[in-house]
Amino acid sequence: MLKAVILIGGPQKGTRFRPLSFEVPKPFPVAGVPMLQHHIEACSKLPNMKEILLIGFYQPNEELNRFLSCAQQDFKISIRYLQEYSALGTGGGIYHFRDQILSGGPEAFFVMNANVCSEFPLPEMTDFQKEHRDAYSFLCYDVANRKKSLNYGCIVENEQTDEVLHYVEKPSTFVSDIINCGIYLFTPEIFQHIGAVFQKNQQDMLLEEQSNGWHRAEVIRLEQDVFTALAGQGKLYVYKTGRFWSQIKSAGSAIYASRLYLNQYHKTHPERLATNREGGLKTRGNVYIHPTANIDPTAVLGPNVSIGTGSIILHGATLQDHSCVLNSIVGWGSTIGKWARTSTEASKTRSYCNCSFVCSYSMAFAYK
Repeated sequence: MLKAVILIGGPQKGTRFRPLSFEVPKPFPVAGVPMLQHHIEACSKLPNMKEILLIGFYQPNEELNRFLSCAQQDFKISIRYLQEYSALGTGGGIYHFRDQILSGGPEAFFVMNANVCSEFPLPEMTDFQKEHRDAYSFLCYDVANRKKSLNYGCIVENEQTDEVLHYVEKPSTFVSDIINCGIYLFTPEIFQHIGAVFQKNQQDMLLEEQSNGWHRAEVIRLEQDVFTALAGQGKLYVYKTGRFWSQIKSAGSAIYASRLYLNQYHKTHPERLATNREGGLKTRGNVYIHPTANIDPTAVLGPNVSIGTGSIILHGATLQDHSCVLNSIVGWGSTIGKWARTSTEASKTRSYCNCSFVCSYSMAFAYK
């Protein structure tokens, strides 16, 4: 039996998505479906997956409840949201809800950051776990170039055994080109190590005589507090994947992730990709169009465009005649006027343009 935990954070952690993420968890779809649906779909394909838990400190709202209800019906799996009373960190959240995670006796559970975009090699990671039965936890990593690696957790491995020998989160100098992808497979014993960090935090707070020490002790980071300590003890192993992976840190990176997923749809969901219509809509490259979208038959869309209810061209947005949208996410209820041009270089300016297509790649916003 397996479970999965998806860490969705909270509104304070969504500053790079503002103004779209004050109250809405993981605010806009990526490649036509909510960000979290990619994670849930990958988990639901595992035959022994029994439950998916979302952990974060967003206030429950109608939109989140509706999403969870629809996802349960679509994927035929139990999905629950567990709300933290405060931001507890990547390790503190799962430790706080350890009883719910361990309920039913799962032999292992996945932990996934909601802001990653990936093919999610979950079956391969479970097979990898069976090859290392004596280990407590397994991590999914990718290979980056030297400069890029400084932005992520870096690992030094034993190439013969796959054991993690050394782990550093966002080092100041080059350590390794193998980076943390934010997808983990743990056995229940991981809570022993997280609990040891919690106990140490409590002792440190008592020594500092902080009145709110009990609260601060629960803030635990998997990467800095747990992985760093476990490295070199024969309990932490790395699964390396060459499949596509990206971290969604901002609106611009969400569009890059959308492009990756749209390209993957040729293999996984070809029915989601729009096709050219004789005498009507024309597409260039990969395009997703929600069935409720109303598009003029003379429009040309693409490449790498996602349109629909709450999509990259967000709900209620209007693009008037001869408008040109480049490198942009068009916000809810926004209007792009006739002959307007919106791009990363001129996100709020208006100029004349001889094109009438939508071409979205990167990171500007268009507001009302």
